[in-house]
Order: sequence, then C-alpha cells, then structure tokens
Amino acid sequence: MSEPTATKTKPAHGMFCWNELMTRDPEAASKFYSELIGWNPTDSGMPGMDYTLMKVGDKDAGGMMKMPAEVPAQVPSHWMAYITVDDVDGCAKKVSELGGRVVVPPQDIPNVGRFCVIQDPTGATVGLMTFPG
Repeated sequence: MSEPTATKTKPAHGMFCWNELMTRDPEAASKFYSELIGWNPTDSGMPGMDYTLMKVGDKDAGGMMKMPAEVPAQVPSHWMAYITVDDVDGCAKKVSELGGRVVVPPQDIPNVGRFCVIQDPTGATVGLMTFPG
C-alpha cells in the first residue's frame, strides 16, 4: 500500500493507494487493531486535523479519523479505499455520465493531494486521489 504523502513516489493511475477508517470511537479502534495485528497508531501531525496513521514498523498501513459530527448516526464505522487517478476533478465530472454520483466533491488535503468520494452505479463507494507531481 502506498503512503499518502507528497514525498513518496506517486502511485500509478488506477491503483489502490490508501485505506482509511472513519469511526466514532478512534481510541477503541486503535486498541483493537493494535492488539489484533500489531499496528502502531501514530499522530499524523496534519495541521488542524486529528488524524492517526496506523503503522507497521516505519511504514504507513492506513489512516484513521473520527467520523465528522455531520455524518448521520445510522452510518456505521467503515473503511474507505482510495484509488489513484491522474485528474480527480476530471474523473469527478465523468462519474454522473457513467451512472454514478459524487458523494464528496473534489477538495484538497494539504501536503497530500486532492480527493473526492464517489459512488458507482451499483452503490459501492470509493475515494479517488490525485497526488502532486
């Protein structure tokens, strides 16, 4: 799994590049995954955001964040997979033409890249990510 930082080699277009857990209880999730598979939760140091990197040794295995308060209560904790694309804005524009919908419009993650979240025509949700460079 590639690391979502501008300092790493950019993953190829179409490749899964990151996994992220959104949960209402980050402490319980950190404890669970640490004890289950040995991940080491580490603060990401992202400005203005409480974001935890789950590490195996010195490698990032995934990320975790508290689910935003505006997410409806019936939405359970969930993992989001991200796919690298060359142009997240261009892909977002094509989604509706292909029968899907944009759930979260393209936006920047400082020092990481640009992402959006889409839903395909079958209802599956995935994130798209464009890294700088």
